[in-house]
Amino acid sequence: MRTWCNRHPIGFMGCFLVFYLLFFFWLEHRHPVAELVIHCPLDDWIPFCKYAVIPYFLWFAWIPVSLLLWLRRAPRPEFWRLCLPLFAGMTLALTFCALVPNGVHLRPAEVPGQDLFAQAVRWLYRSDTDTNVFPSIHVFNAVTLDLAYQRSGLWQDRRRWVRPAARVLDLAVIASTLLLRQHSVLDAAGGIALALILDRLADRVSRRLTLPRPACRRRALSLKSIL
Repeated sequence: MRTWCNRHPIGFMGCFLVFYLLFFFWLEHRHPVAELVIHCPLDDWIPFCKYAVIPYFLWFAWIPVSLLLWLRRAPRPEFWRLCLPLFAGMTLALTFCALVPNGVHLRPAEVPGQDLFAQAVRWLYRSDTDTNVFPSIHVFNAVTLDLAYQRSGLWQDRRRWVRPAARVLDLAVIASTLLLRQHSVLDAAGGIALALILDRLADRVSRRLTLPRPACRRRALSLKSIL
């Protein structure tokens, strides 16, 4: 399996996308009663902003574009270093929602206006329920991608603007989840915490996978091959 993934990274990403969508739509259509309603006092101070739908929807393009950039430009170990926490975190978030049905009651009663932004928000509310919110996958992915952009050596010299631009977009995505009343502050905090924890674990795993074998081990193998 590992060899197949190394040889077919796009196929691997496609398989995960199918898995994620099937898992997500199953959660969305099972209509459970939320056992855990997420809310904190800070949520009541955050205003609704329909224009936040722009960075919220940009998230859907930001992930595949970033993965393809890493696949094309970065060394292959760096690409897998990004995939490991990204895909593991999304799977863990969906699994938690399956085990502990949760949701929020933050959406406005109605979204006024007939402009493009108001219509986009109403479409979002119809297609994406206010359940399965903790931890926020939008926030988790934004933080994970931001860590990758700030860490990577791809954006040097003339491409230094990419890092601050990525930071602005990632912060806008995080803010959009709150301004659209899709998520609680607790959902965002959970997404941030999950991203930081998995990034640290992925760093340890990647270092172990790339460590050279001890010299004594290499000498033993050489003697064995000679004998």
